[in-house]
Amino acid sequence: MSKFRLATIAALALIPAAASAQVLQERNLPLSIAQEIAEGAVEACAAKNFSVTATVVDRAGLVRAVLLTDKAGPHTIEASRAKAYTAASARNNTTAIMENAEKNPAARHLASIEGFLLLGGGVPVKVGDEVIGAVGVGGAPGGHLDEECANAGIEKAKAKLR
Repeated sequence: MSKFRLATIAALALIPAAASAQVLQERNLPLSIAQEIAEGAVEACAAKNFSVTATVVDRAGLVRAVLLTDKAGPHTIEASRAKAYTAASARNNTTAIMENAEKNPAARHLASIEGFLLLGGGVPVKVGDEVIGAVGVGGAPGGHLDEECANAGIEKAKAKLR
């Protein structure tokens, strides 16, 4: 049998497997929940007199909602977006990513990825174990406080995250 004929038979054998492939279905973050998360995060920080911006992104890192307090600095808009993008992309909170990068020489270059910000305040939004988006908060006097507010925002919408 020729090599061409063997290659053709092998290729044809793969067609049924490709034809039976299922369409990938993914959950994503709807606008109404994104808004609720942003509101909850800003409210939690405002209760502590922190002027912040909260940005919520979907699973692909695209912005769904942005909310900032009246006195939030202009830098907090981009910081919150980058934290949310980083958390959604890496599917982990930015504090953990930052700590890993500090301890692991191989992970130090994560900060070089365009759009990544390795500061506390970015938290993935999950349904079960599936990341459907993320929230980033910027402007509190410390990343750990930004993260607390981000978690408060997620908590506000928790009943809808099913």
